[in-house]
This record gives sequence, C-alpha cells and structure tokens, in this order.
Amino acid sequence: MSKKASTPKKEETTTEETKTEAKPQKTEKPKKEKSKRQEKGVHALYKVEGETVSRLRPTCERCGPGYFMGDHKNRYTCGHCGFTRYKTH
Repeated sequence: MSKKASTPKKEETTTEETKTEAKPQKTEKPKKEKSKRQEKGVHALYKVEGETVSRLRPTCERCGPGYFMGDHKNRYTCGHCGFTRYKTH
C-alpha cells in the first residue's frame, strides 16, 4: 500500500457582502399610570370611636378570631384556609 501525501485543501474564499437588514425601530408606548391602592395596616382593620374599638372586616368562621377575611368586590375570603363567603346586597 502506498501512502499518498495529503495536500491541504484550499479554502474557497468568496467575498459576500454582509447584508444588514434595517430593523424597524420600536416605538415606545406611553406608560400607564398605576392606580393607588388602599393603605394597609392596622388602621384598615379596626375603627376607633371614642373608647370603643370595632372590627371593619369579618373574621373567618373556620379559623376563628384573629384571622380577618380579605375584602373583595363581591366576596370575603380567608387567606389562611381559603374559606369564601359571598356578599349579599
């Protein structure tokens, strides 16, 4: 067997112009203003009238006192156990 001398292959050099496509510029949309949320804290759960303190939200029927229910548009929900009570108008 005879070994042939390996000759390096010549790389074909082609001069292709790199085409750069013009990308459409993104237009910035005006930012929407966020609506202010109600302040949260102890003052949102209780109402003080003189010397009496009253609760503004109901407590959960399953979890007992100490677990206030979240006030939504048409229902009250407990964040601890998931109990839901619908509002009646």
